[in-house]
Amino acid sequence: MNKKILIITANYYKDIAQNLTFGATKYCASKNIEADIIEVSGSFEIPFIISKKRNFYDGFVALGCVIRGETYHFELISNQVSRKIMDLSIEISKPIGFGILTCENIEQAFIRSDPEQKNKGSEAASACIDLLNFK
Repeated sequence: MNKKILIITANYYKDIAQNLTFGATKYCASKNIEADIIEVSGSFEIPFIISKKRNFYDGFVALGCVIRGETYHFELISNQVSRKIMDLSIEISKPIGFGILTCENIEQAFIRSDPEQKNKGSEAASACIDLLNFK
């Protein structure tokens, strides 16, 4: 398969972002899929990058982490980002692997990003690549 994907990583939580990116890039390499990486400051910026790069890639992997705090901000970011990523996937007719963690605390985020445990970066890359093969 001669496909190319873009991994967009929100690096607000740097250690979590590195783990997610590691998992996604490792999975892509195992499937011989070329992947570029763009880092952004937070998850809210990911849909903008996908929209700007829509014509240059066959698929996308969105990686980031939003952790619940004391305000409504968690819900706003989580809901709007996930909704816009779904809308973009349909609008541009390209797969977007969703690897944005929405966690109650940093411990949950580390478990879900750990390359030795539930690495959601790898799972998001897998979902994107599976859809690239869909006819």
